[in-house]
Amino acid sequence: MGGNSEHGGQQGGGASFTSSPEEERGQASLKPPPRPTAHANQLQTRDFLAALPGRRHRDSVRGGRGKKMSNVNWKPFVFGGLASVTAECGTFPIDLTKTRLQVQGQVGDSKYREIRYRGMLHAMVRIVREEGVRALYSGIAPAMLRQASYGTIKIGTYQSFKRLLVDRPEDETLLTNVVCGVLSGVISSSIANPTDVLKIRMQAQGHVIQGSMMGNFINIYQEEGTRGLWKGVSLTAQRAAIVVGVELPVYDITKKHLILSGHMGDTVYTHFLSSFVCGLAGALASNPVDVVRTRMMNQRGGALYQGTLDCLLQTWRSEGFMALYKGFFPNWLRLGPWNIIFFLTYEQLKKIDV
Repeated sequence: MGGNSEHGGQQGGGASFTSSPEEERGQASLKPPPRPTAHANQLQTRDFLAALPGRRHRDSVRGGRGKKMSNVNWKPFVFGGLASVTAECGTFPIDLTKTRLQVQGQVGDSKYREIRYRGMLHAMVRIVREEGVRALYSGIAPAMLRQASYGTIKIGTYQSFKRLLVDRPEDETLLTNVVCGVLSGVISSSIANPTDVLKIRMQAQGHVIQGSMMGNFINIYQEEGTRGLWKGVSLTAQRAAIVVGVELPVYDITKKHLILSGHMGDTVYTHFLSSFVCGLAGALASNPVDVVRTRMMNQRGGALYQGTLDCLLQTWRSEGFMALYKGFFPNWLRLGPWNIIFFLTYEQLKKIDV
C-alpha cells in the first residue's frame, strides 16, 4: 500500500508528499544549473576584458580625455559676455570717432571724400556740436549685440581651448595661448559678423540714421542679401585673429610674469598693467587691417574695392602708408580703456562663487 502510493507520487511528476527529505535533496542535485542571463554574460565579458594587459592604461587615457571634455566650463562664456558688454558701453564714443576718422578721405567715394575731422578730439567736439550728444552712441544697439555674441564666444572658446591643450595655467606657453587666441578670434568673429556690419553702417550714418537697428538690418538684407551681412567676413576674421591672438596671450603672459616676479600679486594693479600692455600691442598689430575692414564694410552697391589687397593698395597709393594707421590714437585709446574695463570686470566676476 505504501509502495503503491510512493510509486503514484513519482508518476505525478515532482516530489511526493511521502518522499523523505534525503530523496528530495537527491532529486534537487540532479537538476541542471540555471542558464546565465545575457546581463550576466556582459558583466563576465567586461571583467575579462578589463583584466587584459594594457586595457587599464587605455581606459585611464580615455577617462582623462573624457574628463577634459567634461571640464569645459560655462563661466568664461557668461563672464566674458558680461565683461565685454560693460567695456563696450564705457568706450563706445571713442569707437565711433575712430570709425568716422577711418572712413573719411576716400578718393573714390564722394560721400566720404571730404576730410571733416582733424583728430579724435576735433571729431568728438564737431559730432556733438552738429549732431548732438546722442550721435556719439549711434550704433550702440548692434554694438551691444555684437559683444554679447562675439565676446561670449571669444572668451569662452579661448579658455576652453587652453584647458584642452594644457591642464594647468602654470604650464601655458606663449605659443599655446597664441594658437588658442587665433582660433577663438576667427570662430567668434565669423559668427558675429552681421552685427559688426550693422554697427559700422549705423556709426558712419551719424545724424541721418534711418530706422531702428532691425530696420537697418532688414534694409541691408533686402538690398545686398545674405552676402551683405557677411561682407568683409574674411577681413573681420583676419583682424580678430590678429587682435585676439595678440591681446589675450600678451595679457596672460604679462600677468603671469608680474606675479612670478614677486613684485606684484594677483591684484587689481596687476590686472590694470597687463590690460594696458595688451591694449597697446593689439592696436599696433591690428590698425592697418582695421582701416581696410572698415572701408570694405562701409562700401555700398558698386564695389569701390575689389578685395582686401586692392583696398590696401588703393589706400596706400592714394593716401600714403600712414593712412593705414588712420584712427590709431583713438583706436589705442579705445582698446586701452576697453581692455582695462574688460579684464578688471572679468577678473572680479571670476571671484564670484557660483
